[in-house]
Amino acid sequence: MINRRGFIKNSGLLVATSLLLYPAYLFAQKKQKLGVALVGLGYYSTDLLAPALQLTKYCELKGIVTGSPEKIPAWQSKYAIKDGNVYNYENMHEIANNNEIDVVYIVLPPALHAKYAIIAANAGKHVWCEKPMEVTAAKCQSIIDACHKNKVKLAIGYRMHHEPNTQILMKWAETLPFGNIEYVTAEAGYFDNRTDHWKQIKELGGGAMYDMGVYPLNAIRYTKGMEPVQVSASHETRRPEIYQEVDETTIFELKFEDGTIAQGKTSLGQSFNNLEASCEDGSYYLRPFQSYTGVQGRASDGTELLPFKGNQQAKQMDDNALAIMHDQPMLVPGEEGLKDIHIVEKIYESAANNSKWIFI
Repeated sequence: MINRRGFIKNSGLLVATSLLLYPAYLFAQKKQKLGVALVGLGYYSTDLLAPALQLTKYCELKGIVTGSPEKIPAWQSKYAIKDGNVYNYENMHEIANNNEIDVVYIVLPPALHAKYAIIAANAGKHVWCEKPMEVTAAKCQSIIDACHKNKVKLAIGYRMHHEPNTQILMKWAETLPFGNIEYVTAEAGYFDNRTDHWKQIKELGGGAMYDMGVYPLNAIRYTKGMEPVQVSASHETRRPEIYQEVDETTIFELKFEDGTIAQGKTSLGQSFNNLEASCEDGSYYLRPFQSYTGVQGRASDGTELLPFKGNQQAKQMDDNALAIMHDQPMLVPGEEGLKDIHIVEKIYESAANNSKWIFI
């Protein structure tokens, strides 16, 4: 008969032996934070995303992908990024072997999004892709397909969908507290004084409609709560010597099935930032509606929409991280980005045909 001490000793040996039969990863604890690698170290990564990652609860900056070796020392020094977590565009696929990186955030000119998002997906990493998603609907679909094939999640960087006042307008589009929404107008633009930048290069996805235009376009869609059925658009420029290949300013109208029309405007040569909705029994606005420093507005019944005091990018990334960690749908999936780019293609088609109304 085995005594109690002998039983414990032998049982412990049995458990220890059985553990050796299973790979260690089966017993790994769930991560408390997801490791994020930023692809592209331009302004948005440097000034906004990297600092925001220091404020997140569920993410941490673990890696970088860059084609500018001179930037690496400063990033490593500031964010304690290991040598093994630094990649370039040629060896980025090797990120597949890095267990510290869970998410790859694509922060490149729009026409490069599909190429590197697909590399990230094929490496088995979740993909966050900055807006605009890409320059054609077909390329957007290729990103969606790659993520689906590799069973990774995809989110598009529409930070406004994570912003509380914007979410109120989305809710109002469903509940119609001021009656049917009869008219929406949205404008987003700024004066860009640069004369030699990718935003002025067609091949890289430059132009006002791609850069800023998805803000008013997407805002009209979520404020109206419907998908447009036709579009009419035109381009204009005050600096043709700079904006030779792409649009400096684009004005567009969207027609909906209920007969209403919404107006949008975007520019890299003029500054404006406004979203308004006129309804049967009232109105409301956000002004500004997509500023980094806060979004605020008011409704005709006196309701104040006060600025969110947190960091927009940090909230966006934490929301996306939680969706990954709990295997929930992304708030802004790839399909949302694709819808906008499908309409953007029709906007350019209309502008090239004397503002002809084009079915979407």
